[in-house]
Amino acid sequence: MRSCLAEFNKWRTPSLALALLTVLTGTVGLVRFVNRKSYYLTTLPEPEWQEFVGKRPHGSTLNLRFKAQPNPGEATLFIRQQDVKFEWRVELNGRQIGTLFRMEQNLVHTLPLPAGALHDGENALSIHPPQEGDDIVVGEIQLDQRPPKEALNQASLEISVVDSNSHQALPCRITLVDKEGALAPLYTSPEEQLAMRPGVVYTGNGKAKIGVRPGEYTLYATRGFEYGLDSTKIFATTGQTRQVRLAIRREVPTPGWIACDTHVHTLTYSGHGDATLDERMLTIAGEGIELPIATEHNAQVDYAAAARRTHMDPYFTPVTGNEVTTQVGHFNAFPMKPDSRIPDFHLENRPQLMESIRLTPDVKVVILNHPRDFHTGFRPFAETNFNKVSGENLQGQEFSFDAVELTNSGALRSDLMEVYRDWFALLNYGYRIVGVGSSDCHDVSRYILGQGRTYVMAGDSDPARIDLDEVCRNFLRGRVLVSMGLLTQMRVDDNFGVGELATGMGKEIGVTVKVYGPSWTNADKVELFSNGVKIREERIKSSAKSVEKADIHWVISRPAHDVYLVAIASGPGVTVPYWPIPRPYQPSSRRWEPRVIGSTNPIWVDADEDKKYTCPRAYAKSVIERTGPDPAKLLPALATFDEVVAAQAASLCQAAGRDIRGLEFQHLLKTATEATQRGFAAFIKTPRPK
Repeated sequence: MRSCLAEFNKWRTPSLALALLTVLTGTVGLVRFVNRKSYYLTTLPEPEWQEFVGKRPHGSTLNLRFKAQPNPGEATLFIRQQDVKFEWRVELNGRQIGTLFRMEQNLVHTLPLPAGALHDGENALSIHPPQEGDDIVVGEIQLDQRPPKEALNQASLEISVVDSNSHQALPCRITLVDKEGALAPLYTSPEEQLAMRPGVVYTGNGKAKIGVRPGEYTLYATRGFEYGLDSTKIFATTGQTRQVRLAIRREVPTPGWIACDTHVHTLTYSGHGDATLDERMLTIAGEGIELPIATEHNAQVDYAAAARRTHMDPYFTPVTGNEVTTQVGHFNAFPMKPDSRIPDFHLENRPQLMESIRLTPDVKVVILNHPRDFHTGFRPFAETNFNKVSGENLQGQEFSFDAVELTNSGALRSDLMEVYRDWFALLNYGYRIVGVGSSDCHDVSRYILGQGRTYVMAGDSDPARIDLDEVCRNFLRGRVLVSMGLLTQMRVDDNFGVGELATGMGKEIGVTVKVYGPSWTNADKVELFSNGVKIREERIKSSAKSVEKADIHWVISRPAHDVYLVAIASGPGVTVPYWPIPRPYQPSSRRWEPRVIGSTNPIWVDADEDKKYTCPRAYAKSVIERTGPDPAKLLPALATFDEVVAAQAASLCQAAGRDIRGLEFQHLLKTATEATQRGFAAFIKTPRPK
């Protein structure tokens, strides 16, 4: 004890010193380390992530032995873990006591030990792998002889979060991390209306009382993308209650735009994840989503009663939808009547399936979800199903969905631009498909509801009474912005916005792009795409605290033919524990650079002044109708068109039976314009249809 007191006297901060003394004297015999080391466990033949390359795994199973005394009552095990994607079983003395918490973030997981689980003398603790491939890190393991309620209630925090302008309480997310940056174990009373997971609490009234272990913590308060954050350091000491008041304010201006998450689930109705229906209401309000679409798997659920029951109904307008989950893809459809018939999700014929969805009463919007993900043996945009350059459906039917998920924060791609390129191909083919963002959230905290989101132009004066008809009209017109950490807006000649046809322009076109984000995100790049081809890029350095990240004005020459313009801003990914960008769901690379992104939908430019927009494939068809597929005539006729029209011409020539890879075409392509050469080369790289 003398050596402990000597160390204690070196500490200059009284609260830290008190915390140390409490730990040293107040828990003797109650808390002990089962293990202090960290272990890299894997079931994969090769590391999933770059940081594991070169590290020697301990194996696929962890077996530890430790001495203990029998526990006549419930006890508690604390396990530090990271990068847990699937279900790893935890066993004590051959008996399963639970699983690791399925979450990739660094956290301390709490497992209750039933009475009698510990033996007198030597005990065996083991962690067993899932059937799926996964690699994880588990480390410091502590045993507390008390039940979780006591082990986690040694100190209390009474937290209140208010709007810094109105001083009114706010629904919000509270995040608590320990001094190592791990999400900390918490205790909340079942009587409190809270959604709690390791290190995270959602509150509907801005108030939360939580129990914690003694120690040093950082506490954060947030309310999704549109709000700033507040934080404070806390030293929790045994037996004390700390009162903490935090204030946040709305930072990102979104007048006339509705914050929508088009892809929302619950454990209650979808059967996986961990968010119950009532917890989902707290996360919707706590992340500032004004229009959540209930998209349970093959079910039509109305969240309205739950919103009223939890008193969250003033904060959002719930919409009943359905994630029609089939063997040929997943489709979110809305709005729907909760008691109407469910679309026939057993259909595998795409046109029949879409007809079944459209015949459901009230349906106005159908979205293709995560088109690059592999589910039940099928990937909608696999190369056997979809040509990523021409936008053709290789299964032979025309696509008939209204929108596609460009950013799904619960199912990110290793390449954030991959689905954007697919979308550009669809637009170039002639589909007027709207790009959306969503969270696909099934959980309270593993993925963050509304992290990927869609902004739809509509009246937003009362989030509890949003005009759904107006939302659907503007949604289908493409008056939509896609957001995951940034909000990008664009205007052409100061007169035309997203979803509109820009007409009556001069020889030069002015394009203005503004990028917004809360003070805790940043942007470093803004790109402008014409027909999916990047024509401008500007590197930016926005202030870390600035809400307006960029205000850029470009002047471009009016093209010879109609085009569509899309602006995309991106920046460094958020890695802090209150809003981390998750790793890709089905990664295609070990390397992962998290990024935030915000994009517009198209502004359609009527460059040929015929009062309508003509797509690249239509231009290619008209050229071939004049010249035929003879390369000697066709290639010179494409000279005034961009590479996208040339790629569509290559597609049409191939469909007409011309060998675009043959000597004649390849010889004459050498004398064609660079744009024509690029277009044909891009299409030729895609697989030939079988």
